[in-house]
Amino acid sequence: MAEGLRERKKRQTRQYISDVATGLFLERGFEAVTVAEIAEAANVSVNTVYNYFPAKEDLFFDRSAGMVDRLARWIRSRDEGESAAGAVLRELRAEVQAVSPRVGLMDGYDRFMRVIHDAPPLRSRLWTFQQEVHDNVTTALREETGATADDPLPDLMAGQVCWIHQTVFVTIGREMMAGRKPAEVSREVLALLDDIEDLLSDRVLNYAVRGKA
Repeated sequence: MAEGLRERKKRQTRQYISDVATGLFLERGFEAVTVAEIAEAANVSVNTVYNYFPAKEDLFFDRSAGMVDRLARWIRSRDEGESAAGAVLRELRAEVQAVSPRVGLMDGYDRFMRVIHDAPPLRSRLWTFQQEVHDNVTTALREETGATADDPLPDLMAGQVCWIHQTVFVTIGREMMAGRKPAEVSREVLALLDDIEDLLSDRVLNYAVRGKA
């Protein structure tokens, strides 16, 4: 269905406010910038900012909106004969090999990470994201395997799958903050993914294998 003029204008306004806020956060730090200053810089009212972004943290993490269900989507769309962990490893390898900005392999990512590091509210929101990712993976695994509500295995397996993802992102963030080049970090993280796969047990690597349709 084609996007209407009203919807397009709202999307463009939302994106503009987010872009302005991100620029201010990167320049001055998250806690040093007020919502009123963002509104003034974007030439909108404070109420307009809050209409699009209920909390100040939402302005910073606007580009991360699709992250919380990404692992669950990868698991649900895994290939025939592929396990949940196998799908996540494959997708991460593809992103890392492509030196994708989606996993933080981009110039300037160190500035983004420093803003988070220096702002407790952002670190708290990031922890909340991680919990949401875990819950979404647990739900996906429970549905994909037909596990009962009292079966603890999907939750335990979700912990292993999320560990893969978190280890990759923590490593990339640390190395980019150290001033490394994206291509260099990409090569090292590909080797890290091999090590991660070696550390996972056969039970994890063979959990939730997709059968023939």
